[in-house]
Amino acid sequence: MQLRLWRHFDYLLLLNTFMLLGVGMALIYSATWGGEPGLPKDDSTYRQVAYAAAGTLLMVVAIFVDYRLLSTLAWPAYIAVLGLLGLVLVGGQSSYGAQRWLDLKVIPLQPSELAKLALVVILSRYLARRENEMGQFRHVVGSLLIAVPPAGLILAQPSLGTAVVLVVIWFCMLLAAGVRIRHILILILIALALSPVLWFLMPDYQRGRVMQFLSPGSGDPLNEDYNIRQALISIGSGGLWGRGYLSGTQSQLHFLRVRHTDFIFSVLAEEFGFIGCLVLLSLFLVFLWRCLRVAALSQDAFGRFLAIGIASYIMFQAFVNVGMNVRLLPVVGMPLPFVSFGGSSLATALLAIGLLQSVVMRHKRLEF
Repeated sequence: MQLRLWRHFDYLLLLNTFMLLGVGMALIYSATWGGEPGLPKDDSTYRQVAYAAAGTLLMVVAIFVDYRLLSTLAWPAYIAVLGLLGLVLVGGQSSYGAQRWLDLKVIPLQPSELAKLALVVILSRYLARRENEMGQFRHVVGSLLIAVPPAGLILAQPSLGTAVVLVVIWFCMLLAAGVRIRHILILILIALALSPVLWFLMPDYQRGRVMQFLSPGSGDPLNEDYNIRQALISIGSGGLWGRGYLSGTQSQLHFLRVRHTDFIFSVLAEEFGFIGCLVLLSLFLVFLWRCLRVAALSQDAFGRFLAIGIASYIMFQAFVNVGMNVRLLPVVGMPLPFVSFGGSSLATALLAIGLLQSVVMRHKRLEF
């Protein structure tokens, strides 16, 4: 039976994933090469390799487990993630003004990353069981009530970017479920009515980022506006082919901050130029294509919604990360999937790849 399943394994998706990982490892090494002046040598590359190994193990486990079992585990997993998010608010680690991590001694855990996948799973179960009833507004409200608790707990950390990712997951999966246009309009009107409340609930630094985006150059060039200026210099100086690997002035001379996480795209643009950026974006387009293929091949609604939800959150994060690097979007703390440094983010993304493989491998009923 297992041999029959492996005939449908998506090798192109796996190859594409490891190519993105390879790009990420190379860029993290370049961004941290030499270390900061006066500080110990940065070991981010070695840690990222360890995170990738752990994530690959999770991916392999997910491949061998029938994805349909997740439907029965969806609610316990969702409640467990809510519990972890609550623990973060009570005793989590703080960094850069946000409380987002749990110290597990071996590895810091960021439950907000797990929340993305947990929300995809629970919404897939909810929508699959009501696929033919999504014309009723009560089911739209029901799905929203599932998305609000994790989004609210993450917003309280505060992490506006991750909370927005959860809202985007919910909205994209709702569209895929066939929600009516008038219901979408009602939701948009409600969101617009609540936007002033959200604005006043946002911390000062988040409002500052939005204002900086709306009025470029108005911020302090040595503070609020500093890193986006350095990112634009990095991208512009890369030209067509780039300055060459390990030869970027903004990254190698440490002008660009958080260059191995949020601004790793700028490192790519400076060292490999416009061509390198096209290659990376092409890899994400291939990823989207393979996700849509999994959704199209899935034999049930649960598997289809899983693929759509995973594609939504990873592609949205990629879009936002690139957008903030080129100043098309406000700066938010959002990693570039598979590429930026981050253990929880990488492990969750690789686990998602395993779920996609589990769906596509089992898209045909086995005959005995």
